[in-house]
Amino acid sequence: MEKYLNNYLTIFEKIQQSLNGNSVSELNRLRIQAFEKFKSLGFPTTKNEDWKYTNVSPLLEAPFIYVGEVKAEDELTEKYRGAFSEGYFAAIVNGTFIKHDSSSDEMPEGIIFDSLSSQLEKNNTLVTDYLGKICKIENGFTALNTACITDGVMLFIPDNTTLEKPLIIFNLSGSPSGKFLVQPRNLIIAGDNSKAEVFEIHLSLHDNECLVNSVTEIICGKNSDVKIYRLQNENNKTIQINLTESRLNSSAVYSHYSFTLGGKLVRNDTNIVLKGENATGNLYGLYIINDTQHVDNHTLIDHSVPNCQSNELYKGILKDSSRAVFNGKVFVRKDAQKTNAYQSNKAILLSDNATIDTKPQLEIFADDVKCSHGAAIGQLDKDAMYYLRSRGIDENKAGEILLRAFADEVIDFIQNKHIHGYLDSIINAKINS
Repeated sequence: MEKYLNNYLTIFEKIQQSLNGNSVSELNRLRIQAFEKFKSLGFPTTKNEDWKYTNVSPLLEAPFIYVGEVKAEDELTEKYRGAFSEGYFAAIVNGTFIKHDSSSDEMPEGIIFDSLSSQLEKNNTLVTDYLGKICKIENGFTALNTACITDGVMLFIPDNTTLEKPLIIFNLSGSPSGKFLVQPRNLIIAGDNSKAEVFEIHLSLHDNECLVNSVTEIICGKNSDVKIYRLQNENNKTIQINLTESRLNSSAVYSHYSFTLGGKLVRNDTNIVLKGENATGNLYGLYIINDTQHVDNHTLIDHSVPNCQSNELYKGILKDSSRAVFNGKVFVRKDAQKTNAYQSNKAILLSDNATIDTKPQLEIFADDVKCSHGAAIGQLDKDAMYYLRSRGIDENKAGEILLRAFADEVIDFIQNKHIHGYLDSIINAKINS
């Protein structure tokens, strides 16, 4: 802990010095408490059961530089938005919301899409009613992010409101020199009977090392329909630690799609708590990795009330000496009768050196439920390969066809044709390579 504590203490002190009159606010009390928690927890090690197969210690020995004020290039988003024919757009550069390069002023009446820092000034009560109230601090990464809350995305959708076009957020990280620490904090509040789609695209601006430590808190109101798509495609030097915590009220439908293609080490903690009856939570994931990439997906679906449903499907394609971890827990509490929960993790290993550790879990304390889980790991089907080869298709093309069919089971859940088309082309390129 001593090796890196002084570095993060300096970062915390810089943030405290920048607060001026806000140093006695409720939010800053949360920051101070979180930093004390960080000092006691430190970063997780392989001695922690949830981090048993993901060793972050060697990657964090050298200090990362804190990103303060960001001087962004003009019209950053224009470089990336061309792939989409419609949508609201935003650029988040090294954790800072770039106001002039976003559609925040174009949003329909009542919808707030802005920087978290700006809304802390304009709508402090709305933000602090939820910020830090949804996610639990269970490791040093979450504690550090909370201690250093400065900026990120704030999305508020009022009751009975539909966001007609998808919200596309380009999260751009990196610097031409140095190792950067980026810590965005995002808050999404979807009101009763609301509907929205949010597509997060994570890309690298440069080829240097970067630690992206992200936390997103989501509230889904009664009878709301919220879809979150997350594409991680950074350079092979980036470490990304991501926590997404969601709370679902009655009859809400929440779907989270995770696509991990880039990064040196990626850890996704994706958690759903079903708090209201007749809610539905869906988790879909696809990871395609090669070289020495490491991807760790930890999911938790907490059925705390009766008559709820959850669906979970994660698939992986691994090549070279890449490694994946999947730990998916479905927790059914004593009073959560009439629960339906389905979970599956499947992976294809394309080399002898690729490995995956998979642990699907069910913890059921109710007796009137329908729950299933399973895992399957293997290689490309030799009979299917032979069939395609016998039709004159060369070996590489035959492999691409089978891998694409394997991935399509996840991609085809996406109904938005623009998002589907964008991901389709990106995933095709990854498989073909």
